[in-house]
Amino acid sequence: MTNPTRTPRISIVTPCLNQARFLESCIRSVLDQGYPDLEYIVIDGGSTDGSAQIAERYAHRLHYWRSEPDGGQYAAINAGFARSSGEIMAWLNADDQYMPWTLSVVGEVFARFPDIEWLTSQYQVIWDERGRAVHCGYHPRFSRRAFFRGMHLPGNIRYHRAGIQQESTFWRRALWDRAGGGVDERLSFAADFELWARFYQHAELFGLSTPLGGFRRHADQKTAGSGRAYHDEAMAALLRHGGRPFGPVGSAVRYRLAGVASAARRVMNFVRGRREPGEYVRWTRGRPGRWSVRRM
Repeated sequence: MTNPTRTPRISIVTPCLNQARFLESCIRSVLDQGYPDLEYIVIDGGSTDGSAQIAERYAHRLHYWRSEPDGGQYAAINAGFARSSGEIMAWLNADDQYMPWTLSVVGEVFARFPDIEWLTSQYQVIWDERGRAVHCGYHPRFSRRAFFRGMHLPGNIRYHRAGIQQESTFWRRALWDRAGGGVDERLSFAADFELWARFYQHAELFGLSTPLGGFRRHADQKTAGSGRAYHDEAMAALLRHGGRPFGPVGSAVRYRLAGVASAARRVMNFVRGRREPGEYVRWTRGRPGRWSVRRM
């Protein structure tokens, strides 16, 4: 076990295009945490709404920033990470934000548990346009087996458990490099899901029993009205990386029947005392409290 007081460097990239309404609250949700070893990078795609001027105001606290036309959100993320050196990595879109404690918790967990290569929150938060947390959903289990069977595939599929919330997910640079060292710029919506599929080829995902970040819902967001397009890209990525989701692609009836069977199987496993395995990091009660890994 490593020294829990060691502070790993965390690199955060924020891609932005015409998000002046939300960019400052995003930036402050990162910088105001006062994390001692932070590389924060803002890549603006040539905004015309004042976003660049907002980033410029914080330039003295940013590791790097620029504002110029680029190849889109995922190209901006790759460009930002190419400028980074942190051991721990994540991206936060310009209309989303972290919790005030996120970086200190993430840094401590990664420092204490060297075997953890990526983690996410079991508590997924949704912000409204005013930055208020209006929903917090609890999602108890993530596993490689469930992922490749389509249980974390987003969309209008009733059996799916929950997506892996990008705004709450952090990983080690070593995993990023082994998984190809970039997000897929050919995709328009689901490059995060495709990245998770590659991560799962190398390491299990750990759940963390505290909220870390949240997704802001608003009318102008990129994914508004694009749920089907995201689902289709994610499904293609799942199949490309060896996934075997329930039923044939495109068969909603078979999906839903499989969902009923899956739910019944989970109930019977619960009655019999069986649980699908998963790795979780929880705060252990006591004085002083500390983080501990549990297998459930």
